[in-house]
Amino acid sequence: MDMSQPEFTAPDPALCTEEEIARLVHTFYARARQDPGLGPIFEAHVDDWDAHFVQMINFWSMKLRGTSRFRGMPMPKHVALPGLNPALFERWLELFRLTTSEMENPRLQFNADTLAFHIGSRLWQRYQMERFPDRELVGLREP
Repeated sequence: MDMSQPEFTAPDPALCTEEEIARLVHTFYARARQDPGLGPIFEAHVDDWDAHFVQMINFWSMKLRGTSRFRGMPMPKHVALPGLNPALFERWLELFRLTTSEMENPRLQFNADTLAFHIGSRLWQRYQMERFPDRELVGLREP
C-alpha cells in the first residue's frame, strides 16, 4: 500500500479550511462559466451568482468539513435541466479536478475529487432514469 496516497475520509474540519472551499468554488465556477459547453447552461439557469456561491460553499463545506449549513435539494434541479449528456458531466468533472489539483492540499483534492465523481455519477444516473426510463443506463468515464 502506498502511504503517500491520501485516503478518502469522512467529513472532517481538519481536512481543509473554509477559505480553501471558497477558493475551490469560485475558481471552479469561473472556469465552468467560460467553458463553451457548460457556461451557457450555468448562465441560463443561475440567476443570482452570489447566492449560488453561498449554496455551493455550504454544500462543499458539508461534504468535506461536516458542517450543517447547506439547505437544498440538488437532484430535482439537475434532473429538470434539458439536454444534459455524459460528456457535460465528464467535462464538469475534468474542470473540477483541474481546480482541485491546484489547491496544494492533497487530502482536499482526493476527497473532493472522489465525492465529485460520486455526485456526478448519481446525478447522471438519476437524470437518465427520469428522462429516459426505457433506456439502459450509461455510466460516466472515470478520469
